Amino acid sequence: MSGRPPVTFVLVHGLFHGAWCWRRVVDPLRAGGHRVYPLTLTGLGERAHLLSDRVSLDTFVADVIGVLEAEELTDVILVGHSFGAVPVLGVADAVPERLRRLILIDGALPTPGRSLFEVLPPDVVAGRRRRAMEFSGGVSLPPVSATEFGITDPDDIAWVDRRLTPHPLRTYSDPFEIRRPLGNGLPCSYLACTDPPYAPVAASHEQARARTDWSWHELPTGHDPMITAPDLLLDRLLNLTGG
Repeated sequence: MSGRPPVTFVLVHGLFHGAWCWRRVVDPLRAGGHRVYPLTLTGLGERAHLLSDRVSLDTFVADVIGVLEAEELTDVILVGHSFGAVPVLGVADAVPERLRRLILIDGALPTPGRSLFEVLPPDVVAGRRRRAMEFSGGVSLPPVSATEFGITDPDDIAWVDRRLTPHPLRTYSDPFEIRRPLGNGLPCSYLACTDPPYAPVAASHEQARARTDWSWHELPTGHDPMITAPDLLLDRLLNLTGG
């Protein structure tokens, strides 16, 4: 990566994850001279002690904006994985002047004015609501096995299963409110993970692929490429950003 211009990345994790999941991508990016800020959303990862029924989509958007402001970041490549695409798109609506590009990795694409539960497959919604009620009285979703994200290596499965934490359910039932079109006109690339595909984002794949103003890319790995194919993901991130 020598000779590449430095790039500022802010990395937003997905469902049940935390900043820890980016470890295999963060270290080589920093070794290449790039500024990298993996963050953990409220109520997850090392911030699991903050989980409550008050954690909302607005909380997640504020988490990301807080990092941008506290670190005085501009010209940012804002990366959202899976559910993390939702707050990333909220941030793009709120503070586009701080961003250079959006990269969505197997991201869930919300419909403005509607909740994610309104756009996910009905069987997925019913299952998640039921598990949340049984687990926490509806406050949070219990983590699933890492195998559901296409992870097959036994050591990786054990690591991810240890680290996954419950996810605040309200972030699925809150409507996604923005003032401008999705992406707010910023350059956006969608990286679809295809082997194996992750069923809950199938409709988002269709939506992203149909957009003529976004670039579409496929990664032949599972839903957690930062774990299962970090070198491939790293290469795509740098190629997309000129870093």
